[in-house]
Amino acid sequence: MRQQARIGRGSCYNRAMPNNTNKPPQNDNALPAILRDCEFILGAAEVAQFPDDKSVEIAFAGRSNVGKSSAINAITQRRKLARTSKTPGRTQQINFFTMGDNARLVDLPGYGFAQVPLAVKEKWQKTIHKYLAERSNLVVLVLLMDIRHPLTELDRQMAEWARDSNLPTQVLLTKADKLTKGKAAATCLSVERELEQLGGQFGVEPFSSVNGLGVSIMRAQIDEWVSDALAGDNG
Repeated sequence: MRQQARIGRGSCYNRAMPNNTNKPPQNDNALPAILRDCEFILGAAEVAQFPDDKSVEIAFAGRSNVGKSSAINAITQRRKLARTSKTPGRTQQINFFTMGDNARLVDLPGYGFAQVPLAVKEKWQKTIHKYLAERSNLVVLVLLMDIRHPLTELDRQMAEWARDSNLPTQVLLTKADKLTKGKAAATCLSVERELEQLGGQFGVEPFSSVNGLGVSIMRAQIDEWVSDALAGDNG
């Protein structure tokens, strides 16, 4: 049975946010230990290629070109852990990375890019859905949405899959540096209210890999989710 991670709610639009600048995120010496030496393990194109389910997993998903790779690299403080591409939708596998000895970060294929053939899209959907629904060691889904265009049809589908799978989900509204402080806060609140109508377990946070908004919060959250899951396994 899947463990239930604690997802924070109701604070994203009250948290102080930096002014809209293009300053790069500063290095954080308090990087949690599990994020200091993340390494690529393998890429799986189908379920049979997944690694064993003995390690806690936190998965990242989002629409192609939403900034998922940049977010993963900012959170792990690694420039090229997750590869960015000039051709959104090119990655056609689920990528697994180490987080310490007992946890993994999982990068799911981007979805929704029009130039990807229909047969490929359908294969991705089937594999991703199976992963979300049946991966017992998956404790949290981090679902990234562009703050300027949140809750697209495909975003809602992912949120519904997470809800139906009883999967706690942290929504990151990326590219928040492109909006004013007030607009970003209002969008965050609006998304949170819409997700409440779906039911399930959702938290919402603004995020920017450009100015570092939300990066330290996500580092702390990942550390807490993994620690809680491992404590539950040993309890």
